[in-house]
Amino acid sequence: MAVLNKIRQRSLFLILIIALALFSFVLADLFKNSDALTSKSQNIVATINGKDITREGFMQKVEQLQRQMGPSATNTQVMNRVWEQEVRQAVMETQFDELEISVEKDQMRDLLKTSLATNQNFLNEAGIFDENKMNEYIANLKETSPEGFASWVNYEKQVASNALNQNYFNMVKAGLTGTLAEGKLEHELEGNKVDIKYVQVNFSTIPDSIVEVSKSDITNYIKANKNQYKVDASRDIRFVEFKEVASVEDENAIKVELNTYLNGRFVDERGRKDTIVAFSKVKNNEAYINSIAASDIKFDERFVFKSSLPTEAADAIYNLNEGEVYGPYKHDGSFKITKVIAIKQIPDSAKVRHILLPFKGAQSAGPDVTQTEAEAKVTADSLLTILKRNRSKFPEFVKAFSSDQGSIAKEGRYDWHPYNTMVPEFNDFEFEGKTGDLGVVKTVFGFHIIEVEGQKNKTKAVQVGTISKKIEPSETTTDKVFRDASNFEIKAGEGDFEALAKENKYTLRPVNGIKVLDENIPGVGNQRQIVRWTFEEDTKVGNIKRFNIPNGYVIAQLVAKHEAGLMSADDATAKVLPIVRKEKKAELIRDRVSASTLEDLAAAEKTNIRTATGVNMKNPTISGAGREPMVVGAAFGLKEGDTSKLITGDNGVYMVQVTKFTPAVALENYQAAANRVEQQKATTVNTKLYDALKEASDIEDNRAATQVQ
Repeated sequence: MAVLNKIRQRSLFLILIIALALFSFVLADLFKNSDALTSKSQNIVATINGKDITREGFMQKVEQLQRQMGPSATNTQVMNRVWEQEVRQAVMETQFDELEISVEKDQMRDLLKTSLATNQNFLNEAGIFDENKMNEYIANLKETSPEGFASWVNYEKQVASNALNQNYFNMVKAGLTGTLAEGKLEHELEGNKVDIKYVQVNFSTIPDSIVEVSKSDITNYIKANKNQYKVDASRDIRFVEFKEVASVEDENAIKVELNTYLNGRFVDERGRKDTIVAFSKVKNNEAYINSIAASDIKFDERFVFKSSLPTEAADAIYNLNEGEVYGPYKHDGSFKITKVIAIKQIPDSAKVRHILLPFKGAQSAGPDVTQTEAEAKVTADSLLTILKRNRSKFPEFVKAFSSDQGSIAKEGRYDWHPYNTMVPEFNDFEFEGKTGDLGVVKTVFGFHIIEVEGQKNKTKAVQVGTISKKIEPSETTTDKVFRDASNFEIKAGEGDFEALAKENKYTLRPVNGIKVLDENIPGVGNQRQIVRWTFEEDTKVGNIKRFNIPNGYVIAQLVAKHEAGLMSADDATAKVLPIVRKEKKAELIRDRVSASTLEDLAAAEKTNIRTATGVNMKNPTISGAGREPMVVGAAFGLKEGDTSKLITGDNGVYMVQVTKFTPAVALENYQAAANRVEQQKATTVNTKLYDALKEASDIEDNRAATQVQ
């Protein structure tokens, strides 16, 4: 009791101690993640020329674009697309604001009128854009569909943005005219020509083996050319993949199961009661395939030609008699047995015309469809009755009633097309019947009035039933893969990752230069989880981690971290070494040459004097030597008869003598050449203006910090 009293007496002191402890814990966490003090890095995806892009707004656009692009586009691909759009918009808006240009209400109306000029929703009876219809549409959206109205507002913003971009680019182009002086220069660059004699001392005359290029030489070159060798932060990893694939035992077990259906199973002397009738003796093939055998591929009653059968087994299956079974055979990642159920002669192509009458709820039925299924059937039957008496009305009815926009212009006609092109019910009518048949067929799209106008080339077709079992690893196999991956992960953490992989004969795969926003790991595809891990602050070089991937595991090790800055000498060697080697060879050639004439140089270097005629500055190529801008430029700086000093070119060291200078033919007017210059400038604006603006912008990319990646 005395102890309790003492605690009560000092309760205020204890509360203060606890509060300070909690406060220090929070502070420690804040300083560990200093971004949390301002929370900006967690909420701002980027700041571009002072404009913040919020995480919430960015992710909303990502979700919208993901819906548009569909499941085939990865999340990272969508994010990168949105990122580029946001950066471009922010960069261009900076220019619009500085110039105080905008899209006013009247201009917006004209832009929408142009953009929607052919939209059927906004055309009047004469086929002309009706602004009142557009206004009604917008008002209706605003009242009935907030989501739809928001989408419309975004559309208007996009139209306005496109117009501003076009205006801006046009303004820049307007200031980049081609002057007559520039036209004259362009003409002279093309027309001024020199004939030369030259001696080339090719770099290949010095073996690479005697030119020593040190690591410091490469480093110095990188430092002298920093802009060419800037790199983003990157990571290097290596990994071993453990795949969950079916073993030989798994495949054999699947074949044993299929052989049970192939041969049947009966009650034996031990009293087994799980009798299975042989596939060849079955009458109800659909029930047997779908339910009893539980095939991965369900029964399809349509007939097929030989070309549609599995390539590996087409001949064998096509030559079976009705009721015979072939297999097991391997096809498309499965083992299968196939039975020929029926054989018939079917045209390989047909020609038809049709009228499609949709009803509410039918696939692809537009919002303007008001008929119920029963009403559409009555309409179809009524039209059919008339057509049976007078088929000449078919084109008229197509225009008046058919909703199939793909065939209306052709009087409802689908010209010669192969078997199984159309939906099943449509296909059966046009190929199972005969030329001249006319009738009503219901499909997922509605009721079709179909007339068969022709059939070609009756060919043997077969109706087959296939029992298919996907080749998959068994539970025993997947358990073994899991154990192998786990054991490797544990042992690799205790020893040498590479040595352990070699010891177990696992394939070790290195991946270098992974960037923070990458998503693909070569060999295993989209693996953002691995990329994120390599860039986490707590992940150190040498760390190992196991990742679940589709159908298996990856055990990865972080090998190196490369921070943003200049490329390392090791990474740049492949690109820089040939450049530095050429520079050193040029020095060696210059040091050994004392000749001052072409003849002396050719004799000393045991080579020939060569000639080139009609050399010009526009295309600085020398016959026999290739493209050599520095050499050609030097030649144009000489007078006739003058000989140059040594010139270092792209392919060797040169000495040049000008034998003749031919000036360009003088023109009375250089406007045509000036127009070409202007066109070149306009093309440059289209291709390079935005990149130049982006390069000059202040872009703070915070996607990695906000986990928007």
